[in-house]
Amino acid sequence: MKSNTHILVVDDNRGVLAALDLLLRRHFGQVTLLANPSEIISAVQSGHPDAVLLDMNFTSSVNNGNEGLYWLGRVLAVSPHLPVVLMTAFADIPLAIKGIKAGAVDFVQKPWDNDRLVEILRNAASKSGKSRAVTPAETMYWGESAEMSRLRELVEKVAATDATVLITGENGTGKEVLAEELHRLSGRGDRRMLKVDMGAVSETLFESELFGHRKGAFTGAVSDRKGKLEEASGSSLFMDEIGNLPMHLQAKLLSALQNRQVTALGSNHPVAFDIRLICATNRDIDAMVSEGTFREDLLYRINTIRLHLPPLRQRKDDIAVLAGRFASEFGMRYRGTEISLGEDAVTALEEYAWPGNIRELRHAVEKAVIVGSSDKLSKADFSLTPHAAAGHEISQAAVTIEDMERQMIAGAIESCGGNMSAAAQRLGITRQTLYNKMKRYGI
Repeated sequence: MKSNTHILVVDDNRGVLAALDLLLRRHFGQVTLLANPSEIISAVQSGHPDAVLLDMNFTSSVNNGNEGLYWLGRVLAVSPHLPVVLMTAFADIPLAIKGIKAGAVDFVQKPWDNDRLVEILRNAASKSGKSRAVTPAETMYWGESAEMSRLRELVEKVAATDATVLITGENGTGKEVLAEELHRLSGRGDRRMLKVDMGAVSETLFESELFGHRKGAFTGAVSDRKGKLEEASGSSLFMDEIGNLPMHLQAKLLSALQNRQVTALGSNHPVAFDIRLICATNRDIDAMVSEGTFREDLLYRINTIRLHLPPLRQRKDDIAVLAGRFASEFGMRYRGTEISLGEDAVTALEEYAWPGNIRELRHAVEKAVIVGSSDKLSKADFSLTPHAAAGHEISQAAVTIEDMERQMIAGAIESCGGNMSAAAQRLGITRQTLYNKMKRYGI
């Protein structure tokens, strides 16, 4: 029986990809094929697969399976509980066991047995979503501030309802984690929450992505596909970067939300859906309404309850605790031991303004654990740019969130030498979102 499961397959051999495409599409609702492993992170972040089938060797100078282990680590770094199945042509059991210890859930050998491969992927996908354990890195950290305490009380009240929620806050403040927490606490929490990055959905594919399509509806539509609104029925749908949606597409989304039904491309029959809608934006959406760039009626529809996440520079008491949690997590992952923070490191972290918020702090600690040599991180293990020090916060008061985001994006692109994939990974967004923001800010 065919399921709605999404499988991501990564293998540099086009023949292998073609064979797996034919096999897996008979059993799984969505199959994404990648021949270039450098696209894995973007595909994981934008496509939210239920499981990954990852080859252990690619066309490079590395041919002993270590490249597969490297990409396994990269995948688990951005999605710690995404089930990954390794695939090797060398029947190397010790290497496969090494992969399991590194976080893979299973492995297969080439040439594979079709039935066994399908069974392994089904079992792996069943471990995604709510059946997976939640680590401290993915758990909502509420902190000690009065503002966060009030937010927590409100979330606990709102979560039990089906009220539509709009989450606002700067990039990296944890809007997606808060959405996950709302879903987890809701009556729909036993089902997987679906996500869609509205900033990454191209205009040409908007209707197919949200509403679905029928086979033959357009060139390349080789099979029927449910849209996110129908697929999320009975669960929650998280629409990230809702403020990036163009006006003419806002009208189409509003119509679907008002009618609670969609008509797939190539079909004349509307299908009802039942979702809990959670949206998020880092933009001043009220100003956008005043400027005429966001529909007021759509804002009413998505803004029954508004939750705001304050930036990390306004939650300084939380910095040391968060950094300590990240140090412990990455210490066990990369070194197999507990890593702590020295006093000079804590002081430096608390004096930094963190324009990238919790996401930037997490990346900074991860890098420090990797490059550091001691079990106690010092200030020297961190690369914190002086211009972002907290002492400059007063001068930053007149700078808008958009200005800060533009500076972050430009800085990331410059530090990555113009490599857009690397810059997107550093910023924690997809390449398409990066391109959209570059166009928006004229970078």
